[in-house]
Amino acid sequence: MSDLAFQAERALWLLSIWALPVVLAVTMHEAAHGWTAARLGDTTARDMGRVTLNPLPHIDPFGTVILPLLCIISPLPLVFGYARPVPVNIARLGAPRRDMMLVAVAGPAANVMLCVISALLLGLVPLVPDVMAVWMANTLQCSIILNAVLAVFNMLPVPPLDGGRIVTGLLPPALAIRYARLGRYGILLILAVLILPPLVGDLLRLDLDFLWPLLVFPIEGLIGLVMALAGA
Repeated sequence: MSDLAFQAERALWLLSIWALPVVLAVTMHEAAHGWTAARLGDTTARDMGRVTLNPLPHIDPFGTVILPLLCIISPLPLVFGYARPVPVNIARLGAPRRDMMLVAVAGPAANVMLCVISALLLGLVPLVPDVMAVWMANTLQCSIILNAVLAVFNMLPVPPLDGGRIVTGLLPPALAIRYARLGRYGILLILAVLILPPLVGDLLRLDLDFLWPLLVFPIEGLIGLVMALAGA
């Protein structure tokens, strides 16, 4: 097999085991935000058709497709992505500051739930025909990793990530308004800090990766906890 054919086959294999986990992870994450908001009084997302398991309304071309693919082919140790943010009208929430924090934490909670379900399903792999067993095991492992990454990554205390929204809800009103304004640049700053140093370091043959190791510890801890709970 030529090197080009091998690379094409590898790319197709990676796409086949990552596509379903990525779509489910970002879809459930955003739908959970919208569902929680509706339960707390704001039906904006539900009225716009965003409280759905149909992935199409949630897909962001860059965050759901391009970014995860870039992570897969890059030297980054982890894969992550994001979907179109679910609209929330904070004025329609019963207790705006508290409810906004609950809406925020619902997304990562959905990813933890998918992580647990994927770990439980690993126990069914021996019951699957051999021709599908390897693909199923790899897909479920990708789902566990991806959902753990999204749960931890989204809890970083930087707007507009969910962790930033929780911090905003805990701050005094005047300070919360200023902190929330960081959301205009927060995601770009985080992506730059996560992606650029490893890429530059790979070119210069230097270890410039300083933030990923800080994320790896809680991610691995979450994966270990989930696997233990699932008995996998």
